[in-house]
Amino acid sequence: MTDESSSSTLRRHALKHVLKLALLGAVAVGLSAGQAFAASTNVAVAANFTEAAREIAAAFQKKTGHEAVLSFGSSGQFFTQINQDAPFQVFLSADSARPQKLEESPLGVRGSRFTYAVGKLVLWSKSPGMVKGEETLKEGKFAKLSICNPTAAPYGAAAVETMESLKLAADLKPKLVEGANITQAYQFVQTGNAEVGFVALSQVINDKDGSRWMVPQNLYTPITQDAVLLKKGEDNEAAKAFVDFLKGPEARAIIEKYGYEVAPGKAS
Repeated sequence: MTDESSSSTLRRHALKHVLKLALLGAVAVGLSAGQAFAASTNVAVAANFTEAAREIAAAFQKKTGHEAVLSFGSSGQFFTQINQDAPFQVFLSADSARPQKLEESPLGVRGSRFTYAVGKLVLWSKSPGMVKGEETLKEGKFAKLSICNPTAAPYGAAAVETMESLKLAADLKPKLVEGANITQAYQFVQTGNAEVGFVALSQVINDKDGSRWMVPQNLYTPITQDAVLLKKGEDNEAAKAFVDFLKGPEARAIIEKYGYEVAPGKAS
């Protein structure tokens, strides 16, 4: 090989190396830019929506790169915390009244409230054949009936309203065990501390072994679940993106999968 051809080969190898480094540098810059635009948002979520929210948050992060940091509890508890300056940027309540109050106050963003789901109340037992319908409540052949706090949790209010509609509230009151939120009401039944309980359909929709009665919606006020963007999230890209994602077809499909109805309109 001549010195000239050897020199030419070395130049080609050097050029390839430079191009490779440039390409790697461009990829690194692209990744850094993507990471720079990724953000996170703190979301307060009503306990009944736990599993659906986790799935939605995972899909949201996969699609946008943003992270939704979820906290779960009763709607009343979160409402109090938000009024006490808790660092939440989005609120997914189990009712419409609390988000409306926040939207109308300096703590919420006007025009951001919308119904993301309509919940369904279920009477549920781990025991097959235990729950047969409203006659299960009328016969009262159980020691404990689980509900969640009717003041703080809309599903608890719906349970009380159901018992009142059936004129059974006074008879069943001595049997009640009360959880702070719908998760605790479910856990009372799951652990055997109550034979039956009022829970959200979303919590037991995949249960194949127990028994349940879907409470007719004429026995309680519809559980209209609203979301609202809070002032703390007004300038947060992840918070705004999460609210938009929650309205979209991917999130709506997940919501329906967990047994919720999806409201046709965006506003309450």
